[in-house]
Amino acid sequence: MADEVIGQSGVSRREFLRGGIAAAAAPVLKSWGAVAAGQRGAAVRVLRLDGDWLFGGKMTQGAMEAAFADSAFNRVTVPHCVAPLSWRNWDPAAWEDVWIYRRHFSLPREFDGLRVFALFDRVMEGVTPAVNGHALQGREGGFLPVEREITGMLHGGDNVLAVAVDGRWLDAPPSGSPRGPKSVDYLMAAGITGAVRLRAVPQIFIRDVFAKPVKVMDAGRRLELKCGVDAAGELPAKVRLEAELRDGQRVVARAAQEATIEKPQQDVELTLVHLENVALWDVDNPRLYDLEVTLFEAGRAAHAYSTRVGFRDARFELEGFFLNGTRLQIFGLNRHEIFPYAGFAMPDRVMRRDAEMLKRELNCNMVRCSHYPQSEAFLDACDELGVMVWEETPGWQYLGDAKFKERVVRDVREMVLRDRNHAAIVIWGVRVNESHNDPELYTKTREVAYAMDGTRQTSGTMTPWSRKEQGWHQDVYAYDDYHADGVGSVGILPPVPGVPYLISETVGQFNYFGKGFARKYRRAGDANVQMQQALLHAQAHSKAAANKRISGVIAWCAIDYASLMNAWETIKCPGVVDVFRIAKLGASFYKAQVDASVRPVIEPDFWWDFGEQTPAGPGNHAAIFSNCEHLDVYLDGKLRARLQPDRTEFGGIKYPPFFADLAVEDGTRPDLRIDGLVGGKVVVSRRFSGDRGADRLWLRADDEELMADGVDATRVTFGVEDKFGALRAFAAGEVALSVDGPGEIVGDRSFQMEDCGGAAAVWVRSVAGRAGVVRVEALHSLLGIKRVEIRVRQ
Repeated sequence: MADEVIGQSGVSRREFLRGGIAAAAAPVLKSWGAVAAGQRGAAVRVLRLDGDWLFGGKMTQGAMEAAFADSAFNRVTVPHCVAPLSWRNWDPAAWEDVWIYRRHFSLPREFDGLRVFALFDRVMEGVTPAVNGHALQGREGGFLPVEREITGMLHGGDNVLAVAVDGRWLDAPPSGSPRGPKSVDYLMAAGITGAVRLRAVPQIFIRDVFAKPVKVMDAGRRLELKCGVDAAGELPAKVRLEAELRDGQRVVARAAQEATIEKPQQDVELTLVHLENVALWDVDNPRLYDLEVTLFEAGRAAHAYSTRVGFRDARFELEGFFLNGTRLQIFGLNRHEIFPYAGFAMPDRVMRRDAEMLKRELNCNMVRCSHYPQSEAFLDACDELGVMVWEETPGWQYLGDAKFKERVVRDVREMVLRDRNHAAIVIWGVRVNESHNDPELYTKTREVAYAMDGTRQTSGTMTPWSRKEQGWHQDVYAYDDYHADGVGSVGILPPVPGVPYLISETVGQFNYFGKGFARKYRRAGDANVQMQQALLHAQAHSKAAANKRISGVIAWCAIDYASLMNAWETIKCPGVVDVFRIAKLGASFYKAQVDASVRPVIEPDFWWDFGEQTPAGPGNHAAIFSNCEHLDVYLDGKLRARLQPDRTEFGGIKYPPFFADLAVEDGTRPDLRIDGLVGGKVVVSRRFSGDRGADRLWLRADDEELMADGVDATRVTFGVEDKFGALRAFAAGEVALSVDGPGEIVGDRSFQMEDCGGAAAVWVRSVAGRAGVVRVEALHSLLGIKRVEIRVRQ
């Protein structure tokens, strides 16, 4: 893969991390002269270093030196995980070492005379880079960017960027506990898990712009800009900054400010006014505006910085959560960013897909980034889709010594700095998840968030073992409420008095039918246990909504994830979708919580199966989630029941479940049909077959097209379904996968359907520089072959 140079005016940190490619959809600009129409100022020169990395495995003596012989190293692209992973049975010993990556590159002549910076989107979990043998400052602790200036270390010809990746258990959040990986409820596979870029900028440039909306609910709203100017060379220097806010090609507002730069790091402030006609960002209409700030020196446009802005007022009050002055019940899920086969090392398209799933399939208006800052691609998608975000600092319960706590403060500072322009983020989690109270530490982290931002409230989760109602140091009291209200019923505690209150976790794997965290909601597991998950989530949201002092619920959790705690083969199973992002029964409640005019939904909270676990079907009081007014249920074409939603037990949610008696006689396997009616008319109908003899294999790709950059990837799902297209969770047989064309499979090649609940997925990644058609084939040991094609374009 040849080095790709991107020349584009006004590239923000967000765009820089993505290589200037919006959602992996826009063409790469190969020429310095290819500047988008209507943009002004000098192009930011960005050199992508995603391809042609040489991975040498465990660190070798001398491998950080420029002259080291690396011809035997394996060629990889980043994001990359150091260890080969399956979808289950991960072992931290596979990545707990120091690893070596090397990247050769030639410096484009257009970089001459400019300052050059190397930026790593994120590295798990420690990184020490070197350029041509010059050691750069390292960083312990993953999840946040690492940027280092390398001006003066480069030369003509071959340059070498060597990177030592430390995957060991470090004294930095979320690691640090002397108990090792088993002390944190998620596994952190090592690698260069994000993009890597070089960027060249003038001697004086805009390092950062914080766009702060002020008095959003007033007609006199304004946008205050704090522009961080970075200056090298001779000072003082006179500059002029011009800011322009645009809605597409339309200019909404302009401002300018003269300044004398007297020190290497200096802020210049501007204010944009007359914004009375801007539309507010909200969950149904997530309106975003483009902001570009251009730095002029000696009358010449020297540098430009762009970002996006959303105007919204988000406040947690004693009476609940208010968005733009209107109370909004928070309806959300927690999300881990861990993927099978790759850990955190997935490209932007795949990250964005999770946000789309949360919004368009699970109907969430909020997500908690548990328990670390998540990829900017995901946050960008939340901005665009209208998914509010709780973002929090890395960690899990453990607080170490003074040095460790300094790193907690550092992480909060860097998190807020990176992400404060994201309109979707409405609250900062500035406490280590579920940690004990530390007044000195958490006063500092709160004050850091206030100083770096000041527009958002702060919080952090408390648990039954860390719940402190006195000495609370944040704005919003967030509680992980895992307690039963009788057998089989979720309990919701009264809010803590005198402070805004939010349920940050509930349901999870807690056993509401006994003691302990024993419930594993595996699609291949106990069918009767699976049928409880959606109802527990529905109970939690319904009961919380009955108390208007509770801002809402962010339940645990959206997606299964890799863990050593209460897990099945290192997969923890509290998610309403599995690690492959395929829905389980728990998702049926969330899928139905949308207006039928948007999409009518029928989602049974059971598998229509007559195997060993449910020989008489789902039995009496079987739940069906739907947004229809009533349901007609048929067995083999005969009307079995006419159902109304249960608003008595689930009155707090807009679309409660329906319940039906679906016990059938042993030995009979009728077909099931459910019709959903609105206004007396059938608006949706679903059918489920009792006959396994007509089952079939399915194979689908999320995307029809990829970019030939060697990084872009899409999910390919497969499984067994009945003749009507309903998933068979207890299907048997083996599926073997193969691929042909300019793509490669990220994942296993063979799957036992009994282990993965009748469905699974791999990802298909493009090959750098090769366009064409990728053909993926799935062969089932009993049900034959299915094929899918994916186009790859340059």
